[in-house]
Order: sequence, then C-alpha cells, then structure tokens
Amino acid sequence: MNIDLITKERQSWMKWKNIAPLRKALEDLEDGSWNVTLGDVVKISGNCTRPSEIHNVARMMMPWRKGPFELFGTYIDSEWRSNVKYNLLRKHFNLKDKKVADIGCNNGYYLFRMQEDTPKLLVGFDPSPLYKTQFDFINHFVKSDIVYELLGVEHLEFYEEKFDTIFCLGVLYHRSDPVAMLKSLYRGLDKKGEVILDTFYIEGDDEMCLCPESSYSKIPNIYFVPTIKALQNWCKRAGFSSFEVLETFKTDSSEQRKTSWMEGQSLEDFLDENDASKTVEGYPAPARVYVKIIKDGK
Repeated sequence: MNIDLITKERQSWMKWKNIAPLRKALEDLEDGSWNVTLGDVVKISGNCTRPSEIHNVARMMMPWRKGPFELFGTYIDSEWRSNVKYNLLRKHFNLKDKKVADIGCNNGYYLFRMQEDTPKLLVGFDPSPLYKTQFDFINHFVKSDIVYELLGVEHLEFYEEKFDTIFCLGVLYHRSDPVAMLKSLYRGLDKKGEVILDTFYIEGDDEMCLCPESSYSKIPNIYFVPTIKALQNWCKRAGFSSFEVLETFKTDSSEQRKTSWMEGQSLEDFLDENDASKTVEGYPAPARVYVKIIKDGK
C-alpha cells in the first residue's frame, strides 16, 4: 500500500465545495502569539484584534463533535464533553517520550490534551476533511507539532512510524470485522506497545455479541456490541497478550447532548423516551468499556 500516494490524493479533498471556503477562511486568520491552556477546555487567550472573525470562522465549521474549546471568548460547546473521557483515562497512561497515535482523532481534542505528557511524537488519523480543518483551525493558535493524517486504521500498519501507544476510542464498533481491525492496531505498534481502546459493550458473562438488525441508537454502522469476555477473545485472536479492563462507564447527558454548536440529533434522541435504559430500537442503552491491551514483543 502506497501511503504517500494515498496522502497526496486525499489532499484534493480540501478542494471540495463544502471544504474549500473553510480552508480559505483559515488562510485569512491573523497570526500572532497567544496563551494556550490545555485543561478540560482547550483555551486560547491573549491579544486578538478580530475576535468576531474567530467566532464566525468557528461557526462555519459546525458541527463540533469533540471539545470543548474556547478561543478569545468564543466558547465552542461541543456535542461531546470529551474531557469526561480524557479525565477518566488520564490515570491509566504516561506518554512521556513515546510515539503516540490517536485513531479516529476527530478534531484533535485528545491530541492537544496529550501534549502535557511531552511525548516524542503525536499523530492523529482521521479521514475527514472537516475534522482536519477544525484541527488546523485550533492548531493555528496552539502551534503544536501534532501530525494529522487523512488516513484510517486500515492504513496504520503501512505508516512510516510504529507506535508505543495507540488510542482507539469509539471506532471498533463501526467495523464489520473487529478482529481484523484489532490486528491492524497490533501491527501498528512497535515491538512492544499498548493500545487504549474503548467500545460499546453489553452485560453478561458469556462470550457473545449483540448484532443490531439495522441500527443501534439510530447509528446504522454499528455491527457488533460484545460482552467484555467476547471483546477479550477478539483481542487474544488479534495477538495481544494482555487484556486489562480500566473502566466501565454509561453514556449520559452530562457527556453527550445537543448544543448550539452541533446540528441534528444527540443522545436524548437515541434513547427510548419512556425508558432511558434502552435505545429507541429496544437494545440496552450505550455503555462503554475501556481496556488496555498489550503487545509483548515476542
């Protein structure tokens, strides 16, 4: 697989008619030096001569799924309060001097936060020109060395770098062959390495999966929702030698909800209006398991 060719071809996506005006808006942003705070809110502050322009450009780039961000007084209240997940996982990793990848990185919120560990390399993978543009917008002010690739997990094993730590958060259930995806993560690691993974799961002690008929929480591309034991078996089949459950967490409206910065439906629309423990399809409501899986280098 020629990654350089794929990367070059995907640069043309930035000329799509819905993306090109956003790229032009980025080119017209004022330059300067600003204060960056990498807390629950990734915040940019300082002397900005055209704050209303920043607000307008941010609105052009809706919907904002991950965040929150604040730029010179404009608070981007994203659909997901991504700080909830980040803070849940924070105690389980140390990225100092490591090569780190974030698969399905969206607009890079987690990558921006990860800078506090001073990793050797941060690379985001996501084949979305909108999310890449949102990242470039924020990074115009942050001025980080984060690398953003318009690539997916299927490209990971062919990438020029091998990683010490890979984050793969909220991707696995979108894949029709989860074991194949886990093998791609395995091959993307250096001789030894770890993956921090999260996915939907269902309760139960058996090695089984929920296979939604057509959608899960109104999401059509959800293929398998495993028990934790079934997930462990998938990881073992993919070659991982260690499987550790870090956290389990039920998604609620304190983490995911409608805001003025996203369009369309959100969690409240995905659940049974009479029983929040079920999706609109009658399945168990979304709950996530966070695991660490290890490649031992043998």
